[in-house]
Amino acid sequence: MTQTLLPGAAAEGVLPESPVVEHSAWTELKSAVETVRPWQSKDGSVDFDAEGAPTRGAVTAQVTRMSEAVEELAPLLPHNAAYHRALVSDLRRWVESDFAVPDFLDSLLAFQPAQERVHGRQHLVLFPMYTQNGNPDRNFEAVVLRMVWPDWLSELERTRYDNPLFLGITFEDFTSGYDTHSAVLFPETIAVREAPERFSWGGIFCDREAARFRRVVHAACDVTSLELPEDALGLLDDQERAQQTFVLWDMVHDRTHSHGDLPFDPFMIKQRQPFWMYGLEELRCDLTAFHEAGKLEADGFAQGRDVQYAVILERLFRFPVTGERNRNYDGLGGQLLFAYLHRHDALRWTDNKLTIDWDLAREVTVRLREEIETLYREGIDRPKLVHWFKAYELVSGYLAPHPGSTWAKGPEALDLDLPPRKLVDEVHPDEFPLSMFYEALSKKLRGVIASTKGITADSASVGVAA
Repeated sequence: MTQTLLPGAAAEGVLPESPVVEHSAWTELKSAVETVRPWQSKDGSVDFDAEGAPTRGAVTAQVTRMSEAVEELAPLLPHNAAYHRALVSDLRRWVESDFAVPDFLDSLLAFQPAQERVHGRQHLVLFPMYTQNGNPDRNFEAVVLRMVWPDWLSELERTRYDNPLFLGITFEDFTSGYDTHSAVLFPETIAVREAPERFSWGGIFCDREAARFRRVVHAACDVTSLELPEDALGLLDDQERAQQTFVLWDMVHDRTHSHGDLPFDPFMIKQRQPFWMYGLEELRCDLTAFHEAGKLEADGFAQGRDVQYAVILERLFRFPVTGERNRNYDGLGGQLLFAYLHRHDALRWTDNKLTIDWDLAREVTVRLREEIETLYREGIDRPKLVHWFKAYELVSGYLAPHPGSTWAKGPEALDLDLPPRKLVDEVHPDEFPLSMFYEALSKKLRGVIASTKGITADSASVGVAA
């Protein structure tokens, strides 16, 4: 039941003969955005009293360029007509506000890409926003993307993995906030006067995820002398196949945040808790995708086999050595998976060579998911603080806490008269440090990880030295 993901396939509303990024107005829009971005403060406003500040006339001229470029490009994208009208209105209102903190709620509400997911359809997106794992400030960003929604994925979403807000997307071009490690387009990052009652879409760039996965895992296999099965090697060597893998993984992962036996603290709502709780939640969602991928493989979907390889290899190699160590919850999940596989002999590091027993690794990975699911189910009957400690016991059973950790000393070391959110302050920034294996791997892969900044399918060559 293997199906091909067609790049740039013609579909209703898509004009492959006139791609947005080849239009001169897109060049104008990018130039205007890049001119305005350095003038903006962290909150997106322009401080005209700051040293080196532009004149109001200069900013107005650039915002006018942005508006005119959007209006010129809009006929190429008739499915976004309402959004582009609202966008131009929000740009004009920002000028009228004397460039105060931008409010693009109206255009955000008008942008509804999940209402009609058409494979290959282009979207032009312009918002003042921060980019996760990229630019932390709410500066303007412009991006042209294409939808990834092949028939086989649409059918799986309709029949097995309902996720009406999910967008699989790929980059066509972008401004500098996306020339980073950011691989998501989330509405909650956009500057608005008030958060909508609910968000109606969320996008993940499967081309960037696939490209960096291929580059990092190739390098990690070289460094560790890991010999992969032929199927896994084929996945690493095929960008299109890897994109199919990630869009399926992401769709199942995303919906898992609101499915299962969950304690009353739903992870989709902002809250303050120890970072290992976020690490376990992200790992739970990935391991659920792994579990479902096994079912899909049995049903004849080759993408299911590939998701299993990708979850293990991405979690083992890229997550633990990516980003800062300060409360790195994704890194923690990767460390835990490695330690769990190692403890159960599914993975061995002997004679400076890594080996994986893939059949056993699949069994053991499912067992780790079951342990986390049990923690969650029992957490429904526990107070929040007890649940946190039980989660700590699970993680610390496989990962050594920092020698200076207060939490590792147990409840008696904490002031339990404080509310739980205050006890989060006692969590060590690197509560579960890297093992000696990962410290060495991190040094070997540092250059490769850095090289994935801004990576896309077009720059996905894997021949980068570690």
